[in-house]
Amino acid sequence: MGFAREVFDVMCILRKLREETATMQGSQMQVSPDQAQLLAMLVQILGAQRCIEVGVYTGYSSLAIALVLPETGCLVACERDGNSLGIAKKYYRQAGVSHKVDVRHALAVDTLKDLILNGEACSYDFAFVDAEKRMYSEYYELLLQLVRVGGVIVIDNVLWHGKVSDPLVNDSKTTSIRNFNRSIMEDKRVSISMVPIGDGMTICRKL
Repeated sequence: MGFAREVFDVMCILRKLREETATMQGSQMQVSPDQAQLLAMLVQILGAQRCIEVGVYTGYSSLAIALVLPETGCLVACERDGNSLGIAKKYYRQAGVSHKVDVRHALAVDTLKDLILNGEACSYDFAFVDAEKRMYSEYYELLLQLVRVGGVIVIDNVLWHGKVSDPLVNDSKTTSIRNFNRSIMEDKRVSISMVPIGDGMTICRKL
């Protein structure tokens, strides 16, 4: 009974976060529940202890990840928007996972470079990227240095509402994602699987 009640409370917190985010401008940036479930499952399958999220927004995906991390686990959560982080931290506290989340209010590239300079290369099990699309290639290269062999990097929005397959659409974000998708298909450092969930997610396993 106690475990069932705990699960129910967690589901309520996740639902409240979705509902609050839905009232905000830019709410479409929040991942879907099935995406969050997939991320959490990948973390559990890996037995991950150390994770990174690039682009937290209001914290739905990072909360889902933190909830399944062991008590000794850590998620480095990179976000440049302080208002969004304020909401995320409120729900981390409500869910009792604040001690697992290392919030970094800064540009993600700077945080990732700092982690590398701090000697943390090849020490992370899992990373999720849902941030500035024109920076995907740079995030990816930095995360490849930080994630261990056998670790996983998940990239969101790789289908970009179908625009990547439309040759008539060539704005900077679409072109960046299109070029990124092409480059990782040819990258011998990883094995990949693109899954048509949400706006498309590519799962990369470091070889």
